[in-house]
Amino acid sequence: MKKILLICASTLFLTACADKQKYTDAVLEQMKTEKDLKDYNIDPEYMTKCVVELSSNGMPGAFPLDPARLTSYQNYTKMLSMSTAEDKQSMLEELRSTFGSPAELASAHSNYTESVMNCIASIIVESEDSQEKEELKAIEKKPIKETPQKESPKEE
Repeated sequence: MKKILLICASTLFLTACADKQKYTDAVLEQMKTEKDLKDYNIDPEYMTKCVVELSSNGMPGAFPLDPARLTSYQNYTKMLSMSTAEDKQSMLEELRSTFGSPAELASAHSNYTESVMNCIASIIVESEDSQEKEELKAIEKKPIKETPQKESPKEE
């Protein structure tokens, strides 16, 4: 009985990893073409990690191996392939039925877009903070030059 349970759990885990990896790959492809990342010199792989983590938190499912989360990874991957689809109208109809309704598709797209924007903002703030720290360290390392003080005239 324990062996059967272990085999089922292993199969579910491997499937979950594969679905999440496909989603991660799709996000990475999007990030490689994102103009804002080039403008702000943000590493696409670092950005991908942030977007996947943040958008996963907004997906259905209570935990990463939840079947609803696994379905979400598949659906989000399909949603990100919209830009490369030849027949965008039929792809849009397919996505609407895949997500269950146009409102659910809009919600998923909103979750993904908000995740991208929040990650860009946090990475920019993070890099600004690290630049400030480096500047402070550089200032601290510089020796302080003593300025000669003028002698005050002695009162006679």
